[in-house]
Amino acid sequence: MRFTPHVTVATVVEDQGRFLLVEELAGGQAVFNQPAGHLEADESLIDAALRETLEETGWQVELTAVTGIYLYTAPSNGVTYQRVCFAAKPLQHLPESPLDDGIIGPRWLTRAELAAQPERWRSELVMRCIDDYLAGERFPLSLIRDPA
Repeated sequence: MRFTPHVTVATVVEDQGRFLLVEELAGGQAVFNQPAGHLEADESLIDAALRETLEETGWQVELTAVTGIYLYTAPSNGVTYQRVCFAAKPLQHLPESPLDDGIIGPRWLTRAELAAQPERWRSELVMRCIDDYLAGERFPLSLIRDPA
């Protein structure tokens, strides 16, 4: 069997100590995740992060940095995901923007509010990305190289 990791993007969007999270259904449970999703064909990582954030939260954001690149194997299905996590600042909420299927809605939570509900994290990457962001992890967006 061929090993085929899934490439995903996520954004850590912070505003005055609160983080933009997505409340979504996963396996019949309401869980929290960063705005995140899979890279699509012929799409840059940056474009994917902007698109997923809008599709899952209704927020337009400006990416400011890369906070980290993570490998995660989901215990539920054994699939390995490579997540490129970006830092972003909120620009504009578009409340009429349709949200992806399975999305309950955007939620602004502090780290403490999120930390109090570990059973509701989509994966441990949710807190790890926030903690890396809070620790000051910032790599320039130029780290991401698009095809020439």
